[in-house]
Amino acid sequence: MSRSAVWHPFTQHALEPVLPTIARTDGAYLETRDGRRILDAISSWWVITHGHRHPKIMDAILNATETLDQVIFAGLTHEPAEQLASALVAMAPAGLDWVFFSDSGSTSVEVALKMALGFHRNSGAPRSRIVVMEHSYHGDTIGTMSVGARGVFNAAYEPLLFEVDAIPFPAAGRIQETLDAFERVTRDRQAAALIVEPLVLGAGGMLMYPAWVLAELKRLAERSETLFIADEVMTGWGRTGTLFACEQADISPDILCTSKGLTGGSLPLAATLATDAIFHAHYSTDRTRTFFHSSSYTANPIACAAALANIGIWKEEPVAERVAALSRMQSEKIVRFSDNPRFENVRTTGTIAALDLRAGNAGYLAEVGPRLRAFFLHRGLLVRPLGNVIYVLPPFCVTPHELDRLYASIDETAGLASGSR
Repeated sequence: MSRSAVWHPFTQHALEPVLPTIARTDGAYLETRDGRRILDAISSWWVITHGHRHPKIMDAILNATETLDQVIFAGLTHEPAEQLASALVAMAPAGLDWVFFSDSGSTSVEVALKMALGFHRNSGAPRSRIVVMEHSYHGDTIGTMSVGARGVFNAAYEPLLFEVDAIPFPAAGRIQETLDAFERVTRDRQAAALIVEPLVLGAGGMLMYPAWVLAELKRLAERSETLFIADEVMTGWGRTGTLFACEQADISPDILCTSKGLTGGSLPLAATLATDAIFHAHYSTDRTRTFFHSSSYTANPIACAAALANIGIWKEEPVAERVAALSRMQSEKIVRFSDNPRFENVRTTGTIAALDLRAGNAGYLAEVGPRLRAFFLHRGLLVRPLGNVIYVLPPFCVTPHELDRLYASIDETAGLASGSR
């Protein structure tokens, strides 16, 4: 086979010249071209919810191709998008009445940021400052990198990024510091919006915080008329134990971003949901107040059909029960590491479990990270640690036996912290 011309994401090709070729997916598994079955313990970057190639989603995609492909969404509409928007409004936290479609988590956040700035400008009181949470990650486009943590992910692109106000992550013992910092940076009423990953910061290290903190941040945002943006790209669609993480704090954000599990992981699609007030700040006979954002594949009909099938699965199948069962299993199986001196910060939120391997260094570029990934892959497990942070985020169809095999392998990783095999 000739050398591949593909440049892969988050991949240092000088260290990983040969990558496995996946020929088939099914349920919780990936299958390589030579027949190896690999348990997808991270849902292929957190997108697969019910399992790979759920029949109802695959059928919906096939049926949609019989009548539609891409349709320009400026000045035209189509039934899959109309139905999906109505379904999302019905499922989302109360007050999110408008749906703007895009293609990825990053673009859904870019849309949210532009909505927030446009809202204040069109309301006659422009605000330009964005408040973010320390260690956050919101994507890899310029705006989303700007509101994410500064570090290895975006150091080369620093000249392109805009300044933000950062508040500390609400770690145990520091929660009041977080709340005080947010109150302080919004006191002058110049902050346009606060953007947060509700309950769990994903790429920042699967950092978790309690729901009451989210509720308190929303209360403080309302007091200063700062818009509250919930980035539910990863935390939505059952990952934290509820359909959306915001439900656990009993809050309705001003703007909500969703992607990943929106189509069950089958096709790229994203949506940014907003309140009526935000929509009407852009609604005018003055064309300069138009919301100027689009992409070529906005509201792709086939992707919308996949998302509608996903919503149908949530309504017709016992998905909530599967999520609850997986959440219980994760809590039960990871507790074995709580008193293990080789690990620390053992934690779960809903279907997400994580723990930190004690190693010589930490962070995304921790030396143990590539060794851990290779170790798991050799055992037929797709686990992609965030440096020394090992996390388990599987599809909801994973079985207790499969989790037992996965956690048994985690138990074997301690030797890798010192570089031994």
